[in-house]
Amino acid sequence: MREYMLLLYDSPTGAPDLSPEEMQRIIEKYQAWSEKLRSADRYVGGSKLTDGDGRVVRRDDDGVRVLDGPYSETKEVVGGYMAIRADSYQEAVELCRDCPHLGFGGTIEIREIETQ
Repeated sequence: MREYMLLLYDSPTGAPDLSPEEMQRIIEKYQAWSEKLRSADRYVGGSKLTDGDGRVVRRDDDGVRVLDGPYSETKEVVGGYMAIRADSYQEAVELCRDCPHLGFGGTIEIREIETQ
């Protein structure tokens, strides 16, 4: 079985102002979805990334540059990640169809993890 990385993209402005109760309901939806994957032996791991701060490292003619990121002018930023097990890209897509992230306007990029 192959492993796939799910990159969860969000708006760079972050989540709208939500009450603690609303935020808890959202967290519970993600937990339920993750538990469904665990029960099917498809969940490998994952986490939400902190909002805002990050660094971008690039090499240019002057050496290595470190810039603050992610860039606020981008359309979307990676807000979290998960790794799952699936037999194919098609199965990975099917496993993502009911991910709560899509219901909140997010985007999921699926990439196969190369094994050696």
